[in-house]
Amino acid sequence: MRPLFHPSIDDVTVEGILHALSDPVRASIYARLAGLDCAATCTALQQAGDRTIPKSSLSQHFRVLREAGLVRSERAGVEMHNTTRCAEIEQRFPGLIPAILNAHRVQAADALPSRTPGRRTATAVVRKKAKGR
Repeated sequence: MRPLFHPSIDDVTVEGILHALSDPVRASIYARLAGLDCAATCTALQQAGDRTIPKSSLSQHFRVLREAGLVRSERAGVEMHNTTRCAEIEQRFPGLIPAILNAHRVQAADALPSRTPGRRTATAVVRKKAKGR
């Protein structure tokens, strides 16, 4: 089996990190992995929102994250255990990863459907029409 490529922390670049996290699926995978206290297998992170990521795609997403220096992957039998390199990246680029993860959380929260105060729902409109108003 080929050894996995993990760049030295000195070779990790801001551009590489931003490129790796520019894909929404990879950003979601990384945010979930960063929220864990332990290593996670690829299949443990296979669910992305309401859809399942195919294993072949998941493998490629982890390769991009690994080659950007964001994760460290270790083979354990047939499984791949992944951990973030947040502490190393924080030393090299202070505040970068927390800022990206916070922006990801804000964006994810904004994407959730919410009710705006004073705005009528479709149900309220139907009820008014039924009453003849």
